[in-house]
Amino acid sequence: MSVPSLPDQLRHFQKQQSRIVETIRQLVEIESPSDVKQAVDRLGTVVASRFAELGGRVRVHIAENFGNHLQIDFKPAGAKQKPVLLLGHMDTVYPIGTISKMPCRVAKGRLWGPGVLDMKSGIALAIHAIEALLKWNDGKLPRPVTVLLVSDEEVGSKSSRAITENLATKSAVVLVLEPAQGLAVKTARKGVCEYQLQVTGKAAHAGLDFEKGQSAIVELAKQICEISKLVDLKRGITVNVGKVNGGTRSNVVPAEAHAIIDVRVSRMGDALNIDHKLRPLKPFNRNCRIKISGGMNRPPMERTKGVADLYGKAKALAKELGWELAEAAVGGGSDGNFTAALGIPTLDGLGGIGEGAHAEHESVVTSELPRRAALLSGLITRI
Repeated sequence: MSVPSLPDQLRHFQKQQSRIVETIRQLVEIESPSDVKQAVDRLGTVVASRFAELGGRVRVHIAENFGNHLQIDFKPAGAKQKPVLLLGHMDTVYPIGTISKMPCRVAKGRLWGPGVLDMKSGIALAIHAIEALLKWNDGKLPRPVTVLLVSDEEVGSKSSRAITENLATKSAVVLVLEPAQGLAVKTARKGVCEYQLQVTGKAAHAGLDFEKGQSAIVELAKQICEISKLVDLKRGITVNVGKVNGGTRSNVVPAEAHAIIDVRVSRMGDALNIDHKLRPLKPFNRNCRIKISGGMNRPPMERTKGVADLYGKAKALAKELGWELAEAAVGGGSDGNFTAALGIPTLDGLGGIGEGAHAEHESVVTSELPRRAALLSGLITRI
């Protein structure tokens, strides 16, 4: 049997829509918050089993503080091309017990539940796309495919980044199974930096010895005003002081204050520029001390020629399937930021279509699942 035309592939996945929905439901109902290793590993066992049933060679990358990361390789005998890397994550932002408050259900043309969009629908689409390609190609994929599903993406990917980057350098392209942006795929993402600003002053009684104190909170407030000047919306630079704490009691001049700063940039050069401006900050009050720590968590995913060419191929495939595939640049980061920064052609947002990621109304549009599966199988076949 040969791989059918794209319209025929779409018709196949439309007939399989209920099975795809059921797979997503199974994954959603296995809760997997980033900070509960046992829970993520339980999901990993189920996912590994599904891919193993399809003939994938499963490799488990052990992680101590997070769930284990899954690598599944499909290598047809005699194939010499570099593999396509399908990249995703198994962890979610929802604590254990959320499923009882946000039960997984189908209603109003959508499948609802914690993690259904970000990004258990993406995992399910990979399973069903690979299953179909194996069926159409006499049990072999048309080219090598590696699937990498990590367990700590929602909390920075510290334990998985090296694995992701290593596999990306061995791959022809990276297809990221994160949710779509509306109906669009993602060809650019902002880089993410996080800084901690610590201010040390001097405590004193606010009534008896006010003048002997040096307020860390006042100093921090002045620093926040200065830092906020770095925002440049035209260049896509945002600087958000998102968390502030300090002091002990209202009648004590505060000796300590602390802020956490989120920086988003569209270009690597802007990240370096912001860093060069933050590091040398000096206190307004010479009797206070300040300390800046932190830095870049994810480099920006820039729309390079390789990314644009990959999007062009996806757009042509979508046209064959009967729709116009748009592209989008977004402010949030993903593991695709790492692979794109290495110069590997990367296309993001190939997972489910829906809304409400990380929120109570998280959902995917069930009727769009067949189109996303057909687009994914088409990319694997024709890249």
